[in-house]
Amino acid sequence: MSFSNTFDTTNTGSGVSNREDLTDVLTILAPEETPVLSSANKQRASATKVEWTVDALAAPSTAGISEGADVTAFTDQFAGRARLGNRVQKFRRDYMVSDLQEAVDSVGPAKIAQAEAKAIRELKRDIEATLCGTQDEAIEDGAGTANQLRGLGDWLDGAAGSVPAAFQTPDASIYTTAEAAADAFTESALNDIITSIFTVTGSTNDLVLVADTGLRRVVADFARFGAAGTAASEAGVRSVNYDGNSGSIKLSVDLYESDHGVVSIVNGNPDCMPNFGGNTTTGSGYLVNPEYYGIHELIPMGSTRLPNLGGGERGFVDCALTLGVYHPGAHGVIQDVA
Repeated sequence: MSFSNTFDTTNTGSGVSNREDLTDVLTILAPEETPVLSSANKQRASATKVEWTVDALAAPSTAGISEGADVTAFTDQFAGRARLGNRVQKFRRDYMVSDLQEAVDSVGPAKIAQAEAKAIRELKRDIEATLCGTQDEAIEDGAGTANQLRGLGDWLDGAAGSVPAAFQTPDASIYTTAEAAADAFTESALNDIITSIFTVTGSTNDLVLVADTGLRRVVADFARFGAAGTAASEAGVRSVNYDGNSGSIKLSVDLYESDHGVVSIVNGNPDCMPNFGGNTTTGSGYLVNPEYYGIHELIPMGSTRLPNLGGGERGFVDCALTLGVYHPGAHGVIQDVA
């Protein structure tokens, strides 16, 4: 004997009159945070090549001066100056909604304003991924190669190139591991990078560690006690502060106080963090000093609506900017090349 049901796809019967249960909730399943872009100071640019000068002090001298000695030799105090720079890169995302889609009711909703807002969110992710990238700058040639900014990964690699040796990131500020999820990274290694940065800047600036997921978990385990030189994940006992009146124990580390500076630890966008060595890893991160890097905007982020030719509303969002790394030696990097 047949009966009315909801699952018969060939002869739906009563199922024809069943209503949809479609809520007005729209969920975007993608990480959106842009900590490198958000924490950078913003400045105006006036050309497609943004440049700045750097200088250094001579090493301290403890030699005395003989009584009555005349000054017979003179020092060019500006001989050590150098010019650094980066190319302005243009970013763009387009959007369009048909006239019929604009007219109907939809979940979300899915109108031109929402399309524009989503394009802006995508554009910010594009910028964050480029800032965190390992690419070198490229120059517009009119034959398919567009201007491209130099990413943090290339600025901080310590290699010979466009950065003079005196201003390159020191080897002690670069930690490279071939183990996935940065398992080999230790608290001692983090302190070595912080100390290296201090030897360059000479000040205990507030630093920001933008960490990928694997590195973030390793840093959270720095509250453990273990044998000297062992990775935190191999240590056996975790030390925590527990308030007897509280029902929770905090195991994450958001602020790390070292002898040479305070480090704020933030989660990097996993879709935007760099792939060192061409491999997809989760154990990388940048230890940046916000005082020594910034964003230079030639065209601020904005939206432009284009004429409706009959199919529907359309437009694009864009901006043009570059990354200024005022002193590569003032930052550090953890490279997971597994």
